[in-house]
Amino acid sequence: MIKSISLLTRKTGMTHEQFVKHWVEIHAPLAHAVPGLRRYVQSHIVEERKRPDIPSTDVEVDGIAELWYDDRESMRAALATPAAKRLYADGALFIGRIKTWTVEERDIIPGEP
Repeated sequence: MIKSISLLTRKTGMTHEQFVKHWVEIHAPLAHAVPGLRRYVQSHIVEERKRPDIPSTDVEVDGIAELWYDDRESMRAALATPAAKRLYADGALFIGRIKTWTVEERDIIPGEP
């Protein structure tokens, strides 16, 4: 499995609530049509946890998106589809800034099978 993780910041002039509403009600349903997308998780920011011993990074984030694929080739193929292009076009309507990484997970404390 391969996954992409994106930090999302809303467009200027949009409230956090408007961002989340669009992300959940309009954007999320578009993900169902992307072939090869195995899992999609939206993490909605509810509060920032700070640690007294480590300074915080100065970044504003409204949400974190995680998308899973079988492998990098499956990801490339999925992203080239019309459905993925529609998903990204919609993202441009409410996402002001984004930072995305492709990652491989390593389970340290495995979850339920």
